[in-house]
Amino acid sequence: MPSTLHPKASSIPPAAVIFDLDGTLLDTLADIAAAANRVLEREGFPTHSQEAYRRLVGRGVTVLFRRALPESRRDDETVARCVAGFHEIYDLTWNVQTRPYDGIPELLDELTARGLPLAVLSNKPHDFTVRCIAEYLGRWKFAAVVGAREGVPHKPDPTSALKVARQLGTEPSRCVYLGDSDVDMETARRAGMRPIGAAWGFRTTEELRSAAALAVIAQPQDLLRCLDTPMG
Repeated sequence: MPSTLHPKASSIPPAAVIFDLDGTLLDTLADIAAAANRVLEREGFPTHSQEAYRRLVGRGVTVLFRRALPESRRDDETVARCVAGFHEIYDLTWNVQTRPYDGIPELLDELTARGLPLAVLSNKPHDFTVRCIAEYLGRWKFAAVVGAREGVPHKPDPTSALKVARQLGTEPSRCVYLGDSDVDMETARRAGMRPIGAAWGFRTTEELRSAAALAVIAQPQDLLRCLDTPMG
């Protein structure tokens, strides 16, 4: 699958890289699907295939269950009970099958060697985001690791992305945001960042292109070419 670059370009090089987590740095789908299905089964609701969770995740756990529950049972009380159950189960099973995607360690090595500041911004609950990074990517330095927190708007709202840019000491326009969904691309655009799509993640290349990614890359190492190629 070739990587594609948007024809518009700028000569100003990126100065920092912000990553989504699930579907970008880590393949977490199996553990998320297993925990969510255990909750649904416990509550007496139909479960979903692991493949179906590619479309259900991305906007936080509450939205996941609003999508996963039967339409007649998406009331606030049921959703809240499922969210609480997910936290309980995922707390014990979040690292059973999760792993970094092939090529991510090598990419982080190269970005670190270049001296580019790195950060993570996810709609995964903040405590799990921090634990995932510490467990799987703890040997690299991230200037900020930010997950979903109560009282803070989730992606695609740009609030957290702009705060991360400030923590990185970089103008948003010089931040690359690498993610695997339309939510990530919209977040980057709304924050004035450069959206790059990860085609190895949970969503499709077509979705990323439709969401106006400046580039859709086939493998992590392709990000290096994007950093060296002028882009708008």
